[in-house]
Amino acid sequence: MDLHEALRDRTKRFASRIIRLYAYLQQRYHYNDAALVIGKQLLRSGTGCAANHGEARHSRSRADRIAKFYIVVQELEESALWLKLLHEHEMAYAVEIEQLINKTNDHIPQ
Repeated sequence: MDLHEALRDRTKRFASRIIRLYAYLQQRYHYNDAALVIGKQLLRSGTGCAANHGEARHSRSRADRIAKFYIVVQELEESALWLKLLHEHEMAYAVEIEQLINKTNDHIPQ
């Protein structure tokens, strides 16, 4: 498995976990606007990283590929913010949120 395939699989697994978290938030907090707004933002950014990685792989030029990977990093950083807010306001299981935050940080270059 090459580096692109490994990253594709990791971003896809991350997006799947975000989708499950969003479904949980919808079920548990269907009358809480804050949780639902944060959940929708997280759903967009958390799945966007996987989608943009796929686009980067099939980019037309090196510059386009680099730009797409920067978008992936931006989506991950945004996801980390939403996850931290969910954690801070105790809107989901702390262990699950902490694991997702760690996964997000693993993908973001320092």
